[in-house]
Amino acid sequence: MGGKGAIALGVLAGVLAGSVALLALVLALPSGSLPASSSPSPAVGASASPLPSGSKAAVASPSVSATASPGGASPSASASASDDGFDPAALFGIGKPAPALALPLADGSGTVDLASLRGRPVWVNFMATWCPSCVDELPIMSGFAARYASAGLVVVAVDVKEDPATAAAFTRRLGVTFPVAVDADGSTITAWGALALPVHFWVDASGIIRDGAVGQVGPDLMADALSRILPGVTVTP
Repeated sequence: MGGKGAIALGVLAGVLAGSVALLALVLALPSGSLPASSSPSPAVGASASPLPSGSKAAVASPSVSATASPGGASPSASASASDDGFDPAALFGIGKPAPALALPLADGSGTVDLASLRGRPVWVNFMATWCPSCVDELPIMSGFAARYASAGLVVVAVDVKEDPATAAAFTRRLGVTFPVAVDADGSTITAWGALALPVHFWVDASGIIRDGAVGQVGPDLMADALSRILPGVTVTP
């Protein structure tokens, strides 16, 4: 064999030896020592579609609530702010004075004015007849309204952007006994920042929002929220 052939064989042998050594090194590495690719997990939060101009409000589900203790204490959100910046306490205006609410009643019997109810705890619910969650919630709310009327509780439902006769017939069919007002042009729901249905606000006797929830809520959450505006009263679902 000539000199060039010997050199070629030597190079080939060296490459093979290096490949074997590299393979042995990889096999000897402990499991998990190689870096693994990862993708960030999405932030978890509740979302509600905004109310487009001229359209119905969106139905929001599941529910998200934020609470604040009476007496001006800092609110503690039952759904804390997520990485995407969602802050339920800010969403409901917890700890701040409730916006104005003065609307005609659906049955034509008069008006409801939140300012005239100062000194009494008020539960405000924005709803509509086409909202499935509202069908489930309103009878439960009627039960709470009856049980805690003696504690001064006032429950007010506000039907959004519907005909008064439609709202009156709907709530009458469900046996609703508390006042039902109509926000015909949607200006009140806009002022309250309530751009999805259903949405609840619990306002204490001094006119401060102490709790809020968007999306369908059940008796347990309702009772917990009511306890924040009915100090000294044991509220049960």
